[in-house]
Formats: sequence, structure tokens, C-alpha cells
Amino acid sequence: MKQYEAVIRVMEANGGYATLGFLNQEVLKIKACVWNTKTPFASIRRIVQDERFFFKIRPGLWALKSYKDKLPPEILPVKSQPKAKEEEYSHSYYQGLLVEIGNLKKYKTFVPNQDKNKLYLGKKLSEVVTVSDIYKFSYDEIVRTARTIDVMWFNERNMPVSFFEIEHSTDIHNSLRKFGELQDFYANFCIVADEVRRREFQAKLSSQVFNPISKRVGFWSYDNVAELHSKTSELISIESRLRL
Repeated sequence: MKQYEAVIRVMEANGGYATLGFLNQEVLKIKACVWNTKTPFASIRRIVQDERFFFKIRPGLWALKSYKDKLPPEILPVKSQPKAKEEEYSHSYYQGLLVEIGNLKKYKTFVPNQDKNKLYLGKKLSEVVTVSDIYKFSYDEIVRTARTIDVMWFNERNMPVSFFEIEHSTDIHNSLRKFGELQDFYANFCIVADEVRRREFQAKLSSQVFNPISKRVGFWSYDNVAELHSKTSELISIESRLRL
């Protein structure tokens, strides 16, 4: 079996689409395909860019051209789809990527209750997270704020280690305000948005009111999240083969 055929087989078994991270973990398991290369993951990245067979849906997500008319709207938005619905699918996609990154890193993962039934690559987010209800790690008013954060990672002591807010079109200021309320925890804060919003993020973070957290809040573009998802899966795949 040729290498591109192995990628096609994995995508077909997954409904005609897959994240690059998923391909990194599954393609090399096909024993009928031999990868005589020291850089198989680079080969997979190159293969999915072959326009004869594949097309890119969004950062980190690829699909088979032969399935283009069969993909559900949460995977491949249709032109007639309302903007609000398209934004919802985009939001839940990046939530799902962040949850999977956290899972791969052995953190416990949580999304708000109102998002648990939203779809991520054919599954509900509730099927991807590992924590069904937020840990009561602090006072009630603090936990109430935390439970509205888009994605949270917890460590083995059930304490938060990372907070993520995904800002497709909503006000970044509101997310920074939440981070400010959570500043007493030894945790990372991150705004996830399109690269075009980086300057807006920097401008709002420079406000004097956010001085206490200005050195602690990062900005990840959608491409950054997709790349981290892919690279983390590469590492896990290598560790699995080495049985670490």
C-alpha cells in the first residue's frame, strides 16, 4: 500500500475527514504500508496537501475531495448556513482541539455545561472532556467565574493549570476581566483567536486595569492551536512506539 493510500484509508474510516493530529496517531498503525523515512509526520503533512485527493477545511482539519458533498455542516459549513451557527461550529472545534491537547498532556479537561452538547468532529464535547463537573477548587464566587471559561486544564491535584478563552468575534475585554478575577492561581491564561485580532488583544491587555496579569496572558492564533495539537500527537505517537 502506498503512503497516500494509507492516509486515505484512515480518513475514510473516520467519515472522510481527520485532524492532522489524528492522522499522526493512526496512519502509522497500518501495517500494510511501509514508511521508509525518518520523518513520517512530515510526509503525512505533505500528503494531505496533495490537491488530487485532499482539501483543507480549517487549520489542522483536512478532508477527502470524494467526501466533499457528504460532510455534515459542523465539519464543512455550507454557504447558506447562518453566521451564528458557523461561529458556534468554529468555536467548538477549537475547544475540542484544546481539550484533546490537554488530554494528551495527561491533564483533566473541562468545558462549561452550556457547551457540552456542542459538536466537535462528530462527537459532543462532553464525550471528549474528562471532567463532567468543575472541581470546587476555591470559593463559590471564584468557581462560578471559572466554570464559564471555554476550556480548563486541571492537574493531578484537581487544581487549574491553564485557562483558555476562544474569541471568534466576542469582546476580548470580558475574557481578560475573567482572567483578572482568577489571577491568584498559579495558572496560565490564554486568549485564542484569529491572528488578525492579535493587535486588538495587545491593545486591551495594555490597559492599566490589567497590569497585574499583563505578563501572564498569552495569545494563540488558530494556527498555533492546530500546530500544537499536531505536534503533541506526534510526540505521543513516538512515545507510544518507544513504550515510554
